[in-house]
Amino acid sequence: MLPIPVPRLFTYRVKREMASLIKIGARVIVPFGKSRVITAVVASLHNHPPQNYQARYVLELLDEYPLVSGYQLQLFAWMAEYYMCCIGEVMNVALPSGLKITSQSKVQYNPDFDHPDLLTEQEVGLLEDLKKHPSLSYEELGRLVGEVNVPTLIKSLVGKRAVIVFDEVKEKYVPKMVRKVRLHRNYEQPEQLLALLQRLDKLPKQQEVVMRYLRHVPMQRNPALNEQGLEKGILNQDDELSQSSLGTLVKNGVFETFELIQPRFPDDVSNHFAPQKEIILTTAQRTASDQIMAEFAQKNIVLFHGITGSGKTEVYIDLIQKVLAGGSQVMYLLPEIALTTQIVVRLQKVFGDKMGIYHSKFSDNERVEVWKGVVSGQFQFVIGVRSAVFLPFDNLGLIIVDEEHETSYKQHDPAPRYHARDVAMMMAHWQQAKVLLGSATPSIETYYQAKQGRYGLVELFQRYGDANLPFISLINTKLEKKQKTMKNEFSSALFNALSDNLERGEQSILFQNRRGYSPYLQCEDCEWTSQCLNCAVSLTYHQRAAELRCHYCGHKEDVPKVCPTCGSTKVRTVGYGTEKLEDQLQILFPAARIQRMDLDTTRAKNAYQQIISEFEAGNVDILVGTQMITKGLDFDNVSLVGIFDADRIIRWPEFRATERAFQMMTQVSGRAGRRADRQGRVLIQTSDPSQVVLQKIIDNDYLGLYDEEIMERRDFNYPPFSRLIKLTVRHTDQRVSRKAAEVLRASLAAQLGDERVLGPEEPLVARIRNQFLYDILIKLEREKINFKAVKAFIQSCITDILTDKGLRAVSVIIDVDCL
Repeated sequence: MLPIPVPRLFTYRVKREMASLIKIGARVIVPFGKSRVITAVVASLHNHPPQNYQARYVLELLDEYPLVSGYQLQLFAWMAEYYMCCIGEVMNVALPSGLKITSQSKVQYNPDFDHPDLLTEQEVGLLEDLKKHPSLSYEELGRLVGEVNVPTLIKSLVGKRAVIVFDEVKEKYVPKMVRKVRLHRNYEQPEQLLALLQRLDKLPKQQEVVMRYLRHVPMQRNPALNEQGLEKGILNQDDELSQSSLGTLVKNGVFETFELIQPRFPDDVSNHFAPQKEIILTTAQRTASDQIMAEFAQKNIVLFHGITGSGKTEVYIDLIQKVLAGGSQVMYLLPEIALTTQIVVRLQKVFGDKMGIYHSKFSDNERVEVWKGVVSGQFQFVIGVRSAVFLPFDNLGLIIVDEEHETSYKQHDPAPRYHARDVAMMMAHWQQAKVLLGSATPSIETYYQAKQGRYGLVELFQRYGDANLPFISLINTKLEKKQKTMKNEFSSALFNALSDNLERGEQSILFQNRRGYSPYLQCEDCEWTSQCLNCAVSLTYHQRAAELRCHYCGHKEDVPKVCPTCGSTKVRTVGYGTEKLEDQLQILFPAARIQRMDLDTTRAKNAYQQIISEFEAGNVDILVGTQMITKGLDFDNVSLVGIFDADRIIRWPEFRATERAFQMMTQVSGRAGRRADRQGRVLIQTSDPSQVVLQKIIDNDYLGLYDEEIMERRDFNYPPFSRLIKLTVRHTDQRVSRKAAEVLRASLAAQLGDERVLGPEEPLVARIRNQFLYDILIKLEREKINFKAVKAFIQSCITDILTDKGLRAVSVIIDVDCL
């Protein structure tokens, strides 16, 4: 199995000495193409040479034991078939980068070279440097020879056969080594140690180093402690004299140095927590936990529908403890890294170092260590985001998918465009594990399956600690603008509520699902707007960075001082994002402590934890953020939530808009009033308070929303009554892209019918990275249709397009179960 987008497996020969060592699931290094070497995974062992090509030899075996389980290989094959991609694309996404090898060019002196008269002065100097080393990389040579064009110099030397250039293959994963020191065993006994200290009386610096070691390693009371030693840096303490003294003591055999592999843990989870006593559940939580176990006796998948603040996490912990006690593994999925910060700390207090954490903010090496920890059995329980579904579990007992409705579980790019919730269900099916789907606002599809009896259903409608749901009010911004009572983007009601909250020392959360300062700039005279050069979308204005930025391709521009079209100085911002709200708050409430949490402020590794810790500690009065603040966060002192621009969320042009609006606003509302002694407030700013979904949010009427949505989905044949496959045709020439889309649509409709094939249509953003896009939507009934055969037909139609001489430069993106 190769991590490349080709739709097949390849057969390689195995050398005799490797035959008894190689195993299915192990990584190997193999040649591919003329000069490429890549990491592959052994998918099968057989004795059948390929008929249509000459099998080449495996170059190297990387693993003594398999790092990819049989269940994973089965999963990779299923995902490739279901999501209509190549198995190599699945492998490339599944394996952390640290488990893949890299190839680096090295240069070494050619010992057979015997024509020094051909060399220039620079080349002679470079060769002299090379002779002192077995080999050097281009970068290392550059540091040695200074300001010299190293590639040109090496090319000349290769032509004269003075050097040899070769590729050195390396694994990316490098264990973290810590340098330590310990006293030589000759000084472990008290009498020997005392004699050493007396001998060093005349060498006070060396004696101080030994005393410093003994303060950290009290081996006088327990000589066995010396075996673990002490990190060298602790003894040095940036003191040149102590470094020199330590060096002398090592040289004289008093101390010995050694290295140990040290596990990597990120700063936010590096503290070791002593496991606390068993979680005490309330009566309602205990009832829910017992009901879930009863449902698991009948069904493999259970939906746990619990309102915000009902204490679902405590129920999860209770179930995890039961499964781990039975000897099985547990995987706990969360939709976003932002959610892991608080929950990880809570879980570590219960499970300590037995729990692994896996998400994309970890370094490659950290992810590899969690991966290997699952293989070795070090981690029986892992909490992670979407990519955690690829970890090599082989004895799963329970998978928890928290906030199962979240769109973050769906990968949009690159292939495979999978949904982690659905992949988790397949993993559980093969390993005979149970799946618990948790949400305060379940997806319509999931709730439908539960109502049909395919999933178990357990509901918890009581908030933890008898806290009340927040009181929700609608603020008519259209009316306030007419009355001129708005303060910038803040209604008078929201402004007054924030003022009151600040006076009481309580915290507030403000939600605006748009980052940046302003969606775009516009000229008041000629109506020019800031547009991306590569995409059919406006450039977002970021005031702090003083730039215009495309959120699709990353293109950046300086902010123009005058209109580029007419030269007018009347260039103004239009609309607002989280950055602008933050600035307005600082003007309106200069004494308030304000923090912003969006993609721009959380790029650094530990930024989530720092912001949340500051807010949790009460060092922030108002937190402004995008949808990453809407779910899972639990703050006792938050009594007010403000929601901006509700109309844009509700009126988004897609069939799930109403469902998503309800979920998003209900979730962020749930951050308020989580203490029993006070009811929280939520203020929603809208220009049309009469919208039906807003009343359902006020009433927390999920069942009413579900009843209306399911009828509409049935009438128009949308999920859960159909499956959707979206095909996106792309090309740099709009006419070619449109023609390819029309030809593809006609081929599909000829077999599937016009009612099943919709489009082609331009998407909301019709050009991205200078590629013109056209979407074709395929709607397939759930029943009485061979889904596998239809996908094979779709693939054949796409192949016809890609092999057409006039259209072969187009690309087609396949998104199965598109959102």
